[in-house]
Amino acid sequence: MGELERSVMDIIWAQPSPVTAREVGRLIADRDLAPTTVMTVLDRLTRKGFLVRTRDGRAWRYEPAESRDAYIAELMLGALDLTGDRSAALTRFAQAVTGTEAEILRKALTGLETELEDE
Repeated sequence: MGELERSVMDIIWAQPSPVTAREVGRLIADRDLAPTTVMTVLDRLTRKGFLVRTRDGRAWRYEPAESRDAYIAELMLGALDLTGDRSAALTRFAQAVTGTEAEILRKALTGLETELEDE
């Protein structure tokens, strides 16, 4: 995702409901973008699978296909795929997180283990 696409996604992720291109344009006003540029970015993000759009009269409403957390998790997994040694990369990551973050990871892994045992 490019810088402009990330800016648009940040705006859309922050909205409680689907938004139109005009609304996105107003919310990204600091960039002074032409309406056609905003529509092009929204169309590109839709084609890439980051956004879902639905018709609302003559306009389209856009909403994220996934949460920001899901997107970040995909980025992390993609980065992990770039390493030749996933174990080493995971170990290095675990050593770099804070105690609170480690506890969150521990709870998530324990929850997954419990789910697998229940199957």
